[in-house]
Amino acid sequence: MTVNASQKKAVVILSGGLDSTTCMGIARDKGYELYPITFDYGQRHKIELENAGLVADYYGVKDRHKVIALGFLKEFGGSALTDETIDVPDTSQAGTAAQYGESEIPVTYVPGRNLLFLSIATSYAESIGAEAIYIGVNALDYSGYPDCRPEFIRKVEEVMAFATRVGVEGGPIRIETPLSEWTKAEIIRQGTVLRVPYQLTTSCYNGQAEACGVCDSCRLRLKGFAEAGVPDPIAYRT
Repeated sequence: MTVNASQKKAVVILSGGLDSTTCMGIARDKGYELYPITFDYGQRHKIELENAGLVADYYGVKDRHKVIALGFLKEFGGSALTDETIDVPDTSQAGTAAQYGESEIPVTYVPGRNLLFLSIATSYAESIGAEAIYIGVNALDYSGYPDCRPEFIRKVEEVMAFATRVGVEGGPIRIETPLSEWTKAEIIRQGTVLRVPYQLTTSCYNGQAEACGVCDSCRLRLKGFAEAGVPDPIAYRT
């Protein structure tokens, strides 16, 4: 694809999931030239890397899609998503992690993940002259992760302004979190209006061809589609 030097650019942290793909649609709707970046950190649900590629292709930016290897996160472990000895919880009986209590952080939290992702995305954004980074963090329908909170995003943005040349010269890179205050249903409704390809996404933490339907991420997704009144276009085992 030919790059228009005059068009504003945005790096989109693209996991291949529902939220990050909605961010792609929103950034495109805002007129940004899209530069998706995906991270292979040894996650159990490695299938999402394939979905991210399909989404990039859908938006016509497959040639710009970067996949960055961060395998050391699997070596570190400490999360059900990177350590095969820790089971992904079945929340079909207990409800979603958001209902467990404000102080409880689920075992699917990956230590330092979004901090690393944003640091690398900042480097990429500065090198290509992008003015914004889009990330699909959410402070309402989320699983209790500390690195999805608005306070975290603000602190990282402050550091970026000090740590980059463009920040020091008065043109800091922004972190855009358009989904931060939306429920999952609101995200899906907006994405549907923007023709976001949800059929190409995955949300399952177990990483199977058919989503499990019982992990926290699947249940949040299913609840969102039900409340939005929109059929979920992917297949579920349960």
